[in-house]
Amino acid sequence: MAAQVVSVDLQEAVSRSVEALRDEMIAWLQDLVRIPTVNPPGENYTAAAEFIGSKLASFGYDTHYIAAEELPEHTPQHPRVNVFGRMEGSTPRPALHFNGHFDVVPVGDGWTVDPFGALIRDGKLYGRGVSDQKAGIAASIFAIEAIRRAGIRLHGTVEQSGSVDEESGGFAGVAYMARQGWIGKDKTDFVIITEPSNVDSICLGHRGVYWFKITTHGRIAHGSMPHFGISAIDQIGDVLHDVTHRLKPVLATRKTAAPVEPPGSRYASINVNSVFGGQLEDGTQTPCVADRSGAIFDRRFLAEENFDHVREEIRSMLEDLRSQNPDFRYNLEDLMIVYPVNTDPDCELVTTISSSIETILGRKPRLTASPGTYDQKHVVRIGDVAQCIAYGPGILNQAHRPDEYCLIEDVVNSAKIMALTAMQLLGASPATGTR
Repeated sequence: MAAQVVSVDLQEAVSRSVEALRDEMIAWLQDLVRIPTVNPPGENYTAAAEFIGSKLASFGYDTHYIAAEELPEHTPQHPRVNVFGRMEGSTPRPALHFNGHFDVVPVGDGWTVDPFGALIRDGKLYGRGVSDQKAGIAASIFAIEAIRRAGIRLHGTVEQSGSVDEESGGFAGVAYMARQGWIGKDKTDFVIITEPSNVDSICLGHRGVYWFKITTHGRIAHGSMPHFGISAIDQIGDVLHDVTHRLKPVLATRKTAAPVEPPGSRYASINVNSVFGGQLEDGTQTPCVADRSGAIFDRRFLAEENFDHVREEIRSMLEDLRSQNPDFRYNLEDLMIVYPVNTDPDCELVTTISSSIETILGRKPRLTASPGTYDQKHVVRIGDVAQCIAYGPGILNQAHRPDEYCLIEDVVNSAKIMALTAMQLLGASPATGTR
């Protein structure tokens, strides 16, 4: 496949159409932000899916609701419902799929505006999840509608999906849809995940993730006679010491060649997510030596690192502690493993959207990689779709922060870029003309 050259007349027509849709698009985005789809626990997913699906149906998509019924997180209290829309052109292929997740992280403290009020002030739309990443959903849906309203028809097929649980791994969202065949190389050619990319950047992939839990086991005894016990907390303390003073300095010397942003995240890293053990802080205390303790770790690894070595590095550290202390007993449990992904910067999708960004914004885009992961891992690893990127409005460093906002102008410009990219990838012509 080769991207089609879109005439200046069609480009200008679509840009004018996006501008004409500005108020309608932003008002719809405000209403989407006002649905508090907080994860955890996964609130209001059905309402958000139906809100998105209703708009897709009104814009001419064949719309489906996809519930992750086989998964334990799909419950009557918090159903995991995704929405999928397909608009087939004169041919089923090529097919361009836009995906955005509509779950948002908890609000947190420090807000000076209503996190679900969708306030507009000084050209900014405020709200939890507006940058990460409901603005992207609005931009992609209205980008394609702008093409239709400009009197232009696409030759290939467009798909749009709104998915759940990206913030907790995406397993009931994009992963589930890929496993069920809604996204896959047999039907999907290009995927744009509308995560925030500062409007002028293209994210090619992300680092790897290894979440694991270490549990240490001691022997309970009276707190006034600790010499009769073995403190599991002391043991996890030794683990934490070695992670900080032995492992972290080594990881700080490993740097990826991938353009991860921010630059400080180009190094391998490890973080302690949580520490547990002993008696509950707010419970009634009794004098006991803790016989169980542990910690959960977040290890980010690079494309240049072999995962088997990453895991063995942890186990070797633990075995060294056991060799020094015969009472040291532990369990190492894998919680989540995500391998790095990186899309070819010279592929058709990347070069086409790069050209669109330069056309609309007048500057070349930056090619980046994400410090964390997002649903590209499922598109590539499960769906086996190689041409997948993240691109969308929103300021990346606004994600998960108080007073999160997105610039309205970024939403508009992203919609123009997505529309132009869709026309180039799928082919386009005036609706009254001939192909």
